Amino acid sequence: MALGLMATVAAFSLNPVADAQEMLTYDFMQYAFMAGTAMSLLGGFVGYFVVLRRAVFAGEALSHVAFAAVLGATVAGFDPLAGLLIITVGVALAMGVLSGRTRTRDVTVGIVLAWILGLGALFLSIYTTSSSGGNAQVGVNALFGSILGLDLRQTQEAVVVAAAAAVVLLVIARPLLFASIDPDVAAARGLPVALLGTLFLGVVAITVAEGVQVIGALLILALLVTPAAIALRLTARPFRAMILSALLGLVFTWAGLTLGFYEPYPVSFFITALAFGSYVLTVVGQYVARNRGRLLPARGTVALSGEQAARHER
Repeated sequence: MALGLMATVAAFSLNPVADAQEMLTYDFMQYAFMAGTAMSLLGGFVGYFVVLRRAVFAGEALSHVAFAAVLGATVAGFDPLAGLLIITVGVALAMGVLSGRTRTRDVTVGIVLAWILGLGALFLSIYTTSSSGGNAQVGVNALFGSILGLDLRQTQEAVVVAAAAAVVLLVIARPLLFASIDPDVAAARGLPVALLGTLFLGVVAITVAEGVQVIGALLILALLVTPAAIALRLTARPFRAMILSALLGLVFTWAGLTLGFYEPYPVSFFITALAFGSYVLTVVGQYVARNRGRLLPARGTVALSGEQAARHER
């Protein structure tokens, strides 16, 4: 319904203030910006530690868990969001307890991922054979997000959950940073490294579960990892990188929502495209900056053609 409404009323002008006022007159856009803002800030903070701790694989596994959880809750007749949060967080905590030391984390995550993929295939089979055309949209929304279809209750839930997860992360941020950089020294200093890692996976699970509503289970890593990866390339200071990551995620989400309001394409596509394009530009820009002296002739010299070079050799 939201997409159909935008197709009939949205018209871009050269007045950004008027365009923003028009866009925010619609309830679904207000809800989208509120939920998107909460998710972007949380994703930026959490994403910094995901990249720092090399836990991208765990985030990928939890995105599959989120998709299976939505389908499983729907098949069982439970509220999809409640089932999504409970199951995803539960699996994340189990992964944290079972993985123990960092060197066994990938093995544990791989085992969980294989099990979840099989479970997701079962739920998908049951769901597609028993669902009608009307509720089949739940599966599509879980895969690609439904930020323009959020109602007031869902938006309020997203903001509250994101705020609570952000508070937990900020409380453990300093010891988690120490444990992420040098876990052996942190353990020797008496920090509960394993507990911190488990709590962090729980926060990642909450972030993924909330992100499913924004850009879907398939694309959540783009918003969780890409802003943090850019920030870590631009600054080595931890808390500055966290803030920059959150701001980048916010810019990508707001820009994606604005483009999605005026163009008949998914918001998730615009968010992920902006994030990926920005990362590529950052990498290319840093490469050019590092190799500027090699790519350009030295100041005061002129590049010689092949014939001129041959004459010069003579």
